[in-house]
Amino acid sequence: MTGTQGTAPTATGRTVARRTVVAAAGAVGLGAALVACGSDDSAESAAEKPAGSGGTDDGANGDSDGGSGGQGEVLAKTADIPEGGGKVFEDKGVVVTQPAAGEFKAFSSVCTHSGCTVGDISNGTITCPCHGSQFDAADGSVKKGPANKPLGATAITVEGDSISLA
Repeated sequence: MTGTQGTAPTATGRTVARRTVVAAAGAVGLGAALVACGSDDSAESAAEKPAGSGGTDDGANGDSDGGSGGQGEVLAKTADIPEGGGKVFEDKGVVVTQPAAGEFKAFSSVCTHSGCTVGDISNGTITCPCHGSQFDAADGSVKKGPANKPLGATAITVEGDSISLA
């Protein structure tokens, strides 16, 4: 009886030691945990990737000089971005801020903590609604955790009263 104790039959009829089954289940669980933990890396990658580079461009190819999906697309008018605040363009993965009068900045809208989209932008601070991380609207740096990495800068151009992806 010791040869079959602690074994389980497989689909092929062979028996597998409980230790093997537990080890395999642990490996699967570890893989899932690593994928879940990888969300911070994914957020960082998204933060470092310029908005509008790749993916769909909602038909904006004709508006760009190089045809690189969304490049040159007008996001907003300068009057749409409040001083000390900003606006999130979730579909473009970017948040545009106006930290001081006439000064416009853009960052990834993906929080570097858990990959949520940032929300409120006021009083010079970009806030993530998921866990309360706060970022400086002027440079994307972390003002308050749990995030520990800044929002990645996104290139924009301001021509006249139009703000566009660079």
